[in-house]
Amino acid sequence: MSKVKKIAIFASGSGSNAESIVNYFVDNVSVEVAYFLTYNIEAGILKRGKRLGIPTLIFSKQNFVQSDAIIKFLKSQDIDLVVLAGFLWLIPPAFIRAFPDKIVNIHPALLPKFGGKGMWGHHVHEAVVANEETESGITIHLVNENYDEGKILFQVKCPVLASDSAEIVAQNVLKLEHEHFSRVVEEVLIGL
Repeated sequence: MSKVKKIAIFASGSGSNAESIVNYFVDNVSVEVAYFLTYNIEAGILKRGKRLGIPTLIFSKQNFVQSDAIIKFLKSQDIDLVVLAGFLWLIPPAFIRAFPDKIVNIHPALLPKFGGKGMWGHHVHEAVVANEETESGITIHLVNENYDEGKILFQVKCPVLASDSAEIVAQNVLKLEHEHFSRVVEEVLIGL
């Protein structure tokens, strides 16, 4: 019997993608969403974790950036894949070395456009609308030392109409995230 592959999901906000991933794997006996992690004590992912029965961990910037406490914790939990689902901090080089090609992020735009520091959530969608783009979408990529620059694993587009507000673009992009993120995570797990 093969080993159960364990996922740790990092999020800073509501955690809707994290919940989508949990639901996707709920009947898969070879995959376990083992932990939700956040630095934000107000993050919705904490409530989702409680409701879904997923253990949660809140950590400080010092534990994440200036020590290897979180790396040691994940290794002690036998985590195979780290999934960033709306996580805003830059991943430290030591963390990337500890999980080479095993950190996946989702970005709410078509990278390389609208990526980088400060480009998250509504900031991305507002920039798409302000730039009069005719399409947006999602990018799922491996994480390296720079914001939104890792190897792209998957992209899918949605149209942006001239009449669309940033909120409408956000809704359309979130639908794509929920539709595709879990499947791409599964493909990465299969490749491990």
